[in-house]
Parts: sequence; structure tokens; C-alpha cells
Amino acid sequence: MKKIIFLMLGFTIASCAQTYPTLTQIRELAQVKSASGIDIGSGLKEALNKGITQQVTKLTAVDGFYKNDLVKILMPEELQKVDATLRKFGLSSLADEGIKVMNRAAEDAVKEATPIFVDAVKKMTFTDAKNILLGNDSAATAYLQGTTSTVLYSKFSPVVQNSFSKVGADKIWKNIITKYNSLPLTKDVNPDLTDYVTSQAMTGVFKMISVEEKNIRTNLNARTSPLLKQVFAMQDRK
Repeated sequence: MKKIIFLMLGFTIASCAQTYPTLTQIRELAQVKSASGIDIGSGLKEALNKGITQQVTKLTAVDGFYKNDLVKILMPEELQKVDATLRKFGLSSLADEGIKVMNRAAEDAVKEATPIFVDAVKKMTFTDAKNILLGNDSAATAYLQGTTSTVLYSKFSPVVQNSFSKVGADKIWKNIITKYNSLPLTKDVNPDLTDYVTSQAMTGVFKMISVEEKNIRTNLNARTSPLLKQVFAMQDRK
């Protein structure tokens, strides 16, 4: 009889041991579920707005592109020979000025980005937020890239074109191209700099957003509000 009782007790204890992890998982699932769509969405929106405020805004300042090695716009590939040739013939200052005015135009264009990003963030759904939260280190950046690129290009392009006139880039580049095309043994060039600078400005914007996103995802100190800490703790447990 004692043996039977001990066996029954052993079976009961074993059963409890088997159910405990399941109860833990249920609690964790309940905790995740208790963070409503509004909480998750608000946390992701706060993270994206932090990236826009802290990183994209920097690009709109004077030298925001020009003195930032991560995003500085250099000569396009088809003009690298132009750059090298100008410097070879003692025209380095002209080549440097050509690079600077491209970056100035990008700095002007990025001022148009913030309201477009804010609109995209407002339209984020719970499913978007969940996929971003549980995605890779650049999932939020990819979301913005996918939802804003077409609008950004249409906004950036005319600003870049106008900025070329405002900062005198059109005259500088006309001088650069004229000088280069007049040099011996060179093939004439006529690049579409508006398209190039527009594309490079967009690349720079998304690169800086991705820097801030990765920081929030991997650096606990970058989660500067209770909401960011709560929401991204869920990411840490994935």
C-alpha cells in the first residue's frame, strides 16, 4: 500500500513539473497580449520619431551631409574621372566646390522629409508594428523606405533642382563640365546631377534612421522612456 501511495505522489509531482513550463509560457503570452496594439504601435512610433528627430534633422543643418562621412555625397561614378582629371590639372578647388554644392542641395532637400515620415508613422497599423518589433535591426527603416520612397523622390527632386540655383551649383557645375570637356583626351560628359543628388539624399536619410533604430534595439540606454523600455523588452525576448 505504501508503495502505491509513493508511486501516486511521484506521478503527481512529475505531472506538476511537466505543466510548470507551460504555465510560464502562458504567462509570457498573456504579458505580450496585454501590451495592446496601441502600446506596441505607440512604442514603435516613438522610436521612429526619435530617429527622425535625432538623426534626420541633423542632415538639414549646414554641413549635415558634407561633414558626415556616413552620408557625404561624392562624385557619381561616371564623374570620378572628371574629379581625378580636374585635380591632375590643378583644379582641385573647383572639384571640391562641386562636391560641396551637391551636399548643400541634399541638406536643403531633406527639410521636406520630416512631414512625409510623420505621415507614414501615423498610418502604421498594429500588424506593421508587430512585424517591425519582431523583425531585424532595420525593419523600421525598411518600413519607412517602402512607404515613403516614391513621395520622397517627388518632393526632393524639385528642391534639389532649385537648390542648385540658390547655392550657385548650376553655375559651378556648368563651369566644371565645361572645363573638363575642354581638356585634351577627355570624353564629353553631361550627367543628370539632380537625379543623382536626389537619390543620394534619400540614401543618406534612411542610413541615419537605421543608425538610430539599431541603437534603440541594441542599446538599453537609448530607450529613453518607459514606453520604449516596455515595448523593446518584448523584442529582447523574441
